Amino acid sequence: MSSAPQTPTTEKDNLHPRNAHRQGYDFKLLIKAVPALRPFVKANQHEVESINFSDAEAVKLLNKALLKTNYGVNDWDIPDGYLCPPIPGRADYIHYIADLLAEADKGNIPEGKKIKILDIGTGANCIYPAIGSSVYGWQFVATDIDPIAITSAKRILAANPALKQNIILRQQTNKHNIFKGIMLHDEGFDATICNPPFHASAQEAQLASINKWNKLQLKGKTSLNFGGQKKELWYPGGEAAFIKLMIEQSALAPKNCMWYTTLVSKKDTLPGVYRLLERIKATEVRTINMSQGQKQSRIVAWTFLNEVERADWVKTWWK
Repeated sequence: MSSAPQTPTTEKDNLHPRNAHRQGYDFKLLIKAVPALRPFVKANQHEVESINFSDAEAVKLLNKALLKTNYGVNDWDIPDGYLCPPIPGRADYIHYIADLLAEADKGNIPEGKKIKILDIGTGANCIYPAIGSSVYGWQFVATDIDPIAITSAKRILAANPALKQNIILRQQTNKHNIFKGIMLHDEGFDATICNPPFHASAQEAQLASINKWNKLQLKGKTSLNFGGQKKELWYPGGEAAFIKLMIEQSALAPKNCMWYTTLVSKKDTLPGVYRLLERIKATEVRTINMSQGQKQSRIVAWTFLNEVERADWVKTWWK
């Protein structure tokens, strides 16, 4: 007679120490928060409760439950086909940014509305601002070029008053700009965050999706389990071109932000990033490695402020 499926108890030590998801998912608690998740929770081959991560509806319901249980987001949804990101990895990015900012204040983790973060490409899901404002009480300016994504994010904020008071939405109207037209002339941000489009074309994104499903022995399926629209998944030249534009435009506003940062998914992108950061004379560059399961990624952060200027920034804006 087989035993009942168990909730995973092995700590995910590859996640940030403050990440709420290090102990895995407590599905009993998650189902209590979102009962619609129940039919999707099954025992896997290891007799551990899980969901089928190739099922888009299951992934979305898991996100709804995680956001409600861990971050107090009581009403969250996204339009069909839009990116539904894995929350533990998104939380990791926020926690590493907190550590980076803390270095300017003797290791004290910054909290509260005085901390202002710019989220480039917030998407329909508005995940980074939801997590960052919930965990640390930070203020966010969340941007996107897609009007449907902005409308979806507005709905999330309208349904969650605690988020609405900490998050401002701005639509980018020029596809050639990232910071221009978004970052006001006299505006200061403690950090920017971004999960740039990964692929260089629609064809590349579709091929990557097909290869992924084939590896999972789901031949004939071409959609992505985490969804994603054109502006979320691909950009002419891929992530390397997008990050290049981001770096070039950051140099036009060197004193408007303490740390510019972005995720870099492809290791091959890094040499070009480092060369360009050297060319524009970034004062300091950091690479923060991250790992979620088998996926390896990293945050690249750069600043135009020296250590003394960053300490002065803290005294001016945080105290």
